[in-house]
Amino acid sequence: MFKPIPVAIGLRYLRAKRRNGFISFISLASILGIALGVAALITTLAVMTGFQREIRDRMLQMVAHATITGEGDVMEDWQRAVAEANADKRVAGAAPYIESQALLTGVRKQPAIIRGVDPVAEGKVSVIADKMVQGKLSDLTPGSFNIVLGRELAMWLGVRVGDKVVVLTDIRATPMGAVHQLKRYTVSGIFEAGYQDFDKGLAVINLYDAQRVLRMGDGVTGVRLKLHDMDQAWNVAEDLAQKLVHDMKRPYRITDWSTDNANMFRALKLEKTMIAILLSLIIAMGAFNLVSSQVMLVTDKQADIAILRTLGLTPRGVMQVFMVQGSLIGVMGTVMGVIGGIVLTLNLEHILRGIERVLGVQLMPEDVYYITGLPTQLEASDVTTIALVALAMAFLATIYPAWRAARTAPAEALRYE
Repeated sequence: MFKPIPVAIGLRYLRAKRRNGFISFISLASILGIALGVAALITTLAVMTGFQREIRDRMLQMVAHATITGEGDVMEDWQRAVAEANADKRVAGAAPYIESQALLTGVRKQPAIIRGVDPVAEGKVSVIADKMVQGKLSDLTPGSFNIVLGRELAMWLGVRVGDKVVVLTDIRATPMGAVHQLKRYTVSGIFEAGYQDFDKGLAVINLYDAQRVLRMGDGVTGVRLKLHDMDQAWNVAEDLAQKLVHDMKRPYRITDWSTDNANMFRALKLEKTMIAILLSLIIAMGAFNLVSSQVMLVTDKQADIAILRTLGLTPRGVMQVFMVQGSLIGVMGTVMGVIGGIVLTLNLEHILRGIERVLGVQLMPEDVYYITGLPTQLEASDVTTIALVALAMAFLATIYPAWRAARTAPAEALRYE
């Protein structure tokens, strides 16, 4: 009794049993359509966000958060850079590295990145030592010319621990013509990062051996940094580079994990956006059903509208009645969808395992996806955005039927009653 008249009538229309059961069915279909679209969108975006997080975490386990390199191909004063980095409280670790393209030859040939590292310092910036499935990273002792390969790279080359691989790192011009820079290494270990770019495209040797083979003297390619907050990677690297420029009077280049992998992260973001837009069409279908049900309701309530008009309810009030009734349908569908989407997301892995047991198939093979479960991550911003979009669609769907109801002429509506 304390509600405004349009709200009270709209609620009554929502609760009342309609004479036309088909209208009730269409309204129920609208609620279920909106709920299904919202739940599907929440679950899908949670899975995509989980996969993005999984890819990013696995990648960042093997790459530096930021990198500082010299102006040329060789960075001579890398010890100073490491000392400056370790003195910064924002830096968790720093390690020198040498990196070069190479062609590896075993039973077959395969191009890969050769990375020279200090086995002790490398543990401060990556977890490659924890990813070893055979051998140990500490076996890369200076002068041993041992090499650690990614699992897929070793399989492609057809080599195992203890086998030899030939590495072509450079072609040099000499008075005798072009000379291939070849070196034979012993496979001392194999790692598995769970990320194909590293498992198939990375080989690791000792930093001292890389300096000798590539004739870099005491220089390195650069210094890799691991930070406590990786989102500050660029700012920290820029600060360190400016200190080095001030002290050493020479320029330095900096990169961070986001710029090094910008194309991949941009592609993942675009994929997530496009899927969100496509799945929003399910919510739009529910909104179209809502338009249909509201138009049929307005047609069915012509006499009621005429009576309300004769009792003094303005066209604006009539419009509000049907907008309230339609918006409540949208709210119910959105609330049901949000709750259903959250519950489905939280139990998605158990549901997936149940489907696998029933069908007798493995929907996500570990040897293909490198994961043992289905990664999901609910983002409050995603859920809020989806709910607001659904409510907006439902509200817009009520405008035309409500406007049509407001234009009802009382005399015409009551003529044949």
